[in-house]
Amino acid sequence: MTYARALHALDQNAQAVAVLQGLAIQNPEDMKVLGAYGKALADAGQLKQAADVLQKAHTPERPDWSVLSTQGSIADQLGDHEGARGYYETALKIRPNEPSVLSNLGLSYALARNLPRAEEVLRAAAAQPGADMRVRQNLALVLALQGKFDQAEEWSRRDLSPIDAAQNVASIRQMISQSNTWRDIQTGGQSQRRASARQTEASAAQ
Repeated sequence: MTYARALHALDQNAQAVAVLQGLAIQNPEDMKVLGAYGKALADAGQLKQAADVLQKAHTPERPDWSVLSTQGSIADQLGDHEGARGYYETALKIRPNEPSVLSNLGLSYALARNLPRAEEVLRAAAAQPGADMRVRQNLALVLALQGKFDQAEEWSRRDLSPIDAAQNVASIRQMISQSNTWRDIQTGGQSQRRASARQTEASAAQ
C-alpha cells in the first residue's frame, strides 16, 4: 500500500494500479485494499472497472466517505451528475463539511450547468480549515465561468503569484472562448440565474 502511494505521488498511476491489483488478488476481502485499488483505477482513467471495485470496498453498514466521494467523481465523469451528488451527500453525512467532498459536489453542479449553486458550495468548501489549493482553484474556475474574472484572480492569488494567477484566469478565458462545452456550461448558468430571477419576481408579485 505504501509503495503504491509513493508511485501515485510520482504520477506513475499505471504502476500503482499494477501493485494494488496484485494486492487485491491476494486480499479480495480487504476493503482498505479494494478502496485503494478502486481509487487508483479511477486516477488511471479506468472508470467502469473502478466503479465495480469500489462497490465492494465498503458496505451500507460500514460506509467509507472517501470511497463515496470517489464513486461520485466517477459518476460525474460518466455523465451521471444526479447520481454523483447522491454519493457526495451521503459522504457529507459521514464527514460533514469535508472540503474535498464539497469541492467535488460544487464541480458536479458546475458540470450540470448550475453555476450559482456550484459557486455557493465551493465557497463553503474554501471556507473550511482543511481546504487546499485544489478547492480554491476550483472556486476560481467557477467564478471565471460566470464572468467574475476579478474575483477568480483574487482567489487564484491565494496560492499563486500575481503573474501566475493572472495567466491562470487568462487561460480560463481562452478555454471558455474556444470550447463549446465550457461555453455551454457558462450559458446554462446564466440561463438558470435569469430563471431564478424570474421566479423571485413572480413570487414577489404574488
